[in-house]
Amino acid sequence: MPFMPRADILENTVAYEMEPLVKATGFREYDARWLLGAEINLLGVQALGLGLGTYIQDQGLSRIVVGHDFRSYSISIKQALTIGLIQAGCEVLDIGLALSPVAYFAQFDLDAPCVAMVTASHNENGWTGVKMGAARPLTFGPDEMGALRDIVLGGKFKEKAGGRLTRVEGVAKRYIADVASRVSLKRPLKVIAACGNGTAGAFAPQALRDMGVAVVVEMDCELDWTFPKYNPNPEDSVMLHAMSKAVREMGADICLGFDGDGDRCGVVDDEGEEIYADKIGLMLARDLAPLHPGATFIADVKSTGLYATDPILAANGCTTVYWKTGHSYIKRKTAELGALAGFEKSGHFFFNTPLGRGYDCALTAAAAILGMLDRNPDKKLSDLRKALPVAWTSLTMSPHAADEVKYQVVDRIVAEYEALGKAGGTILGRKIAEVITVNGVRVALEDGSWVLVRASSNKPEMVVVVESTQSEADMKALFHQEVKPRLARHPEVGAYNQEI
Repeated sequence: MPFMPRADILENTVAYEMEPLVKATGFREYDARWLLGAEINLLGVQALGLGLGTYIQDQGLSRIVVGHDFRSYSISIKQALTIGLIQAGCEVLDIGLALSPVAYFAQFDLDAPCVAMVTASHNENGWTGVKMGAARPLTFGPDEMGALRDIVLGGKFKEKAGGRLTRVEGVAKRYIADVASRVSLKRPLKVIAACGNGTAGAFAPQALRDMGVAVVVEMDCELDWTFPKYNPNPEDSVMLHAMSKAVREMGADICLGFDGDGDRCGVVDDEGEEIYADKIGLMLARDLAPLHPGATFIADVKSTGLYATDPILAANGCTTVYWKTGHSYIKRKTAELGALAGFEKSGHFFFNTPLGRGYDCALTAAAAILGMLDRNPDKKLSDLRKALPVAWTSLTMSPHAADEVKYQVVDRIVAEYEALGKAGGTILGRKIAEVITVNGVRVALEDGSWVLVRASSNKPEMVVVVESTQSEADMKALFHQEVKPRLARHPEVGAYNQEI
C-alpha cells in the first residue's frame, strides 16, 4: 500500500517505526544525503527506493545495480532501498560491499543502465545517502533529483509486479582487473595507499599491486566504520598531514589517499608536499597534451586559474573549460564535450576513452598519475610539481550554513560582487577583471588571483576558496581581509571547518 512520507522529525518511537520520515533537504543537487534517524528512517529509505523505482520505470528502464559502503548501518539502508525498488517492479542487481566506482563499473559489466550506491562518502558517521544514475556513466543532476524529490515527497509512487533481487558475485574482482589494466608500470615505485579505514582499503592495495607498483605500503587500510583517526577525506587537512608525515618517514615516491567510497583521490609527493587535485589535474593535462593534441579538459570553478594560461596546453592546441563544481556536473560536461579528462579540486577525476569509462574513480586516477611518473622516469613527482607555473591556492574552507538558507546567502554574496565589479571596484588594491556566476561567484582579479564563494551541494555549508598569483601571504590576505569579513556580515554564516 503506498504511503506518504513525512518531512518533519517524528515525535515518538512508535510513530518513527510506523511512518516513513524523509526530510526534504536531503534531496541535494546531485546526491541524496541525510542524518539517519533525525532526517530519514528505514521506512523513509524504502519510500526513496519506491520513488527511485517509479522514476526509472517512467524512463522505460528497470535494471539497476545496488551496492553499499562499509558503515555499520549501510547494509540496512541498502536492504530498505531494495525493498522499495522491488515494489516498483525493478530488477535489482546487488553487488555487495563496493566503492562508488565499483557500482558505476558494474553498470557496464552487467549491462545495467541504472545505479544506486548507498554511501555517505566522506561525511561523518551518522550520515547516509545514495548516489544514483540512470544513463551510464552519468549520475543524477538537479533535474533528476528534483523529479525524484517530487515523487517521494508527493507520494506519487507506482507499484508494479515483477520486481526481483539477484545477488551478483565477482564484480569487485573484475573492477580491480579493469582499473589495473590502465597502466603496467616499468618504473619501480614505492607507493603509500592511505584509506582512512574506509571502504577503499578493501580495493586499493590489491589494485596498486596489480598495476605493477613495486612496494605498496598500506596506511589505515583495515576497514573500521568508527573511523578511529579521521574521516577518510583526502581533501581534509588532517588526513593530508598524516599522509605527508608517512611519506617523509617511509621515503615513499608518492602517497595516494582515497575517500570513503573510493571516487576521490588525494596526492602527497615524494617531498611530503600536499598537491591539491586541481594542480595534479594540471600536471596530468600537461603530460597528456603532447599525446593527445587538441584535447579538451574540464575543470571546476574551485580549480586553479593556471589551466587557462598554461604554455604547454596552449602549444598543443588544448583548451580548458571551467564548469560547475560537483561530480555530476563535471562528469556530464566531460561527456557532453567529449573531453579527454575532467578535474575537480575535491579530488574527483574523470577520464574518457582511452583512459577510462567517463565516471569518477580514484583508482583510475591513481593509474593515470602513476602512468605519468612511468613516462617521466628521470623525474620525481616533486619535479613535476615544481615545473608548474606558480600560484598559491587555499584549502577548501567550509563555514556552516543551514541547508534552508545557504543558497539565499550565496545569492546575496553574488549580488554584492556583481555590484562591486560593475562599479569598477577593487580587492586588496587590484581591479576586478571578471565576475563568473556559473556556480556561486568566482571573482577574478587583474593579476590572475581570484576568490570563490558557493554553496556546498551535499552538506549544510558554504564553500570558500582563494588563489593568489603573488604569494602565500597574499592568498591568506584575500581570505582574512576580503572573504571572511564579507561573509561575517551575514549572520547565517557560522564557524569554519578549517582556515588558512
